[in-house]
Amino acid sequence: MANTGREGRKAGSRQAAWEFFGLELKARREAAGLTQGELGRRVFVSGGYIGQFEQAIRKPQKDVAARIDEILQTDGFFERMWKKLIADSPYTEYFAYVAELEQLATKICEYAPAVVPGLLQTAEYARAVYLASNPLASDEYIEDMVRVRTDRAAVLKDAARPVYWVVLHEATLRIQVGEPAVMAGQLDCIVAMACERKVLVQVLPFSAGAHPQMGKTLKLMEFEDAPPTAYTEGVLSGNLLDNPAVVRRAQGDYDLLRATALSPETSLAMIDSVAEDYRRCVRTT
Repeated sequence: MANTGREGRKAGSRQAAWEFFGLELKARREAAGLTQGELGRRVFVSGGYIGQFEQAIRKPQKDVAARIDEILQTDGFFERMWKKLIADSPYTEYFAYVAELEQLATKICEYAPAVVPGLLQTAEYARAVYLASNPLASDEYIEDMVRVRTDRAAVLKDAARPVYWVVLHEATLRIQVGEPAVMAGQLDCIVAMACERKVLVQVLPFSAGAHPQMGKTLKLMEFEDAPPTAYTEGVLSGNLLDNPAVVRRAQGDYDLLRATALSPETSLAMIDSVAEDYRRCVRTT
């Protein structure tokens, strides 16, 4: 998806910097007399990953950058550059790489146990989420955070958008975030996006009981020219997983969630019904 204006220039500048990172990696690897496979084995990734780092198709995680410095004896060059590039992102350090991967993914699957995923959030819902976590923050800070989150969602409006499949636990619909009007608007937005075929939505009802990934978020991403990843989030931390066996296990859990959830048609009917409950609250106040 093409960016325009200042944000487009910043994104282009970051990509150019990652390309420089890749060129430097290739030059220093070759100077050390190592093939991509040899370097990959020493830093515990595949040789194919090293090739993708060198072409700026994928970005290494922080620990990989540090191990590359150790093997190539580059005195922290790649870790420092990684930190600089991540710091230039509007996202927190643990999520910055994930946000970049969202823009490259051909398919994204998410499970949300309590909060509407960021890619689906309306500005009003996102504002209520940020205010709950930052009750003393300035209006400017909150609005900046809201803009960053809604900018991410633009990936679903692009003609080349990824396939996006989300399973929402019923708690996500029932936990009121903001005023009733905010919740009604948020749920209406999800239904509209599903009707426009921009997202496939299922609801996991309370009646489903115990299920895989209970209480945990899960984001699975697939790519045209790179292995799939799984991302989970904790308290002020995130964990991006790319070990094939671990990702396959996470994909299996997601398959069970989809099998247990309501059908897409029944799910949309439930979301619309809950939205109407919120609208009734608005009308009676």
